[in-house]
Amino acid sequence: MRAKIKQYSLILCLFLFLFVVVGGGLHLNPSGALIAAATGTPLLIYAFNRRLVRERIEPDLCPSRNNHAPARDAPTEFQSREVENIARH
Repeated sequence: MRAKIKQYSLILCLFLFLFVVVGGGLHLNPSGALIAAATGTPLLIYAFNRRLVRERIEPDLCPSRNNHAPARDAPTEFQSREVENIARH
């Protein structure tokens, strides 16, 4: 619950920041500043989320396999023989 409140408050702060900075910096009327902040907020959230996702992916999460080691999900010789025996019956 606290995480959601924190996220929504940060989004509100970003919206107000954009409303003041963009509206004042570009000398927009209040409706233009509102539209700029309303369209800029989701755009900035999307851009930062995409950038953070790329940085969060670590190579340690997907350890590399030896070329000689079989894959974990690949059937072993025993399993393939068992399947052949079941298919024959």
